[in-house]
Amino acid sequence: MSGLPPCPKCGSAYTYEDNTLYICPECAHEWAQDAGADSDESALVVKDAHGSVLQEGDNVTVIKDLKVKGSSSVIKVGTKVKIIRLIDGDHDLDCRVEGIGAMQLKSEFVKKA
Repeated sequence: MSGLPPCPKCGSAYTYEDNTLYICPECAHEWAQDAGADSDESALVVKDAHGSVLQEGDNVTVIKDLKVKGSSSVIKVGTKVKIIRLIDGDHDLDCRVEGIGAMQLKSEFVKKA
C-alpha cells in the first residue's frame, strides 16, 4: 500500500486502488487517480460521538437527553434522527427529529445507526 495518497476527505492512510479510482474504506470517499491536490479540499468531515464519519443522508441515534431551546420539549435518548445535510459551525448537523421537526444538532450527542 506504500505510495498511495491519503484520503483527501478524512485523511485515512488505508486507501486502495480500483481501476482508475482511489477508494477510502473508512469514509467510502472515491476520487480519480489523476485528480491531484485540488480534489474536494473543502469537504467537511463530521464525526459522531464514537468517531464514525457522518455523511449526508445517514441515520443517527441520540445518545443523551437534549432540551430543545425555547420549548419545554426534550429529545430522549434513543430517538432516531435523519441527517438532511452537514453544515459548518457549532451545531454541525441539519436534521429532522421525529416528533419535533427540523433542527440543528451537535454531532457529539449522536451515534451512527
